[in-house]
Amino acid sequence: MDFLELSKMRYSSRGYLPDAVEEGTLQYILECGRMAPSAANLQPWHIIVVTDRAVLAALHETYPREWFRGAPLVLVICGDHQVSWKRGDGKDHCDIDAAIITDHITLAAAEKGLGSCWICNFDAAACSSIFKLPPHIEPMILLPIGYPADSADNPRHRSRKAAGEILRRDKF
Repeated sequence: MDFLELSKMRYSSRGYLPDAVEEGTLQYILECGRMAPSAANLQPWHIIVVTDRAVLAALHETYPREWFRGAPLVLVICGDHQVSWKRGDGKDHCDIDAAIITDHITLAAAEKGLGSCWICNFDAAACSSIFKLPPHIEPMILLPIGYPADSADNPRHRSRKAAGEILRRDKF
């Protein structure tokens, strides 16, 4: 499968089968994430792999949606603000680097037949408390992963702006 095909295949899954993700598959997608580029190659990320039912239950309280409870595995993508690159005007690229590693992971998961869905609208303070994160480590993305029980047929998943709406050449 080529990259465009993979990109078209990936969607935000909001329904998961209860089947566990095989350890070898999990290690593969995590390794794909580890290879992600980052600003100045500082790699300011940490990933907490959550499969324990008690920890998952606590995590579900940070984003109380029924569909989220169905995922057998959640990755908590964290950014380390003490390590991340800062541009000359002070812009911290930690969130950008977290997005890049997350995108690598979601595409690797899709390649292996797994579904995923970025969650950024969660209670980050509660999440930090669950994992006793130090102040410079920010939980940025919750990423449920599992075998999808839903379908990519929803028009919401396939809707994209036309190229002419987003592309510019040499000027805005």
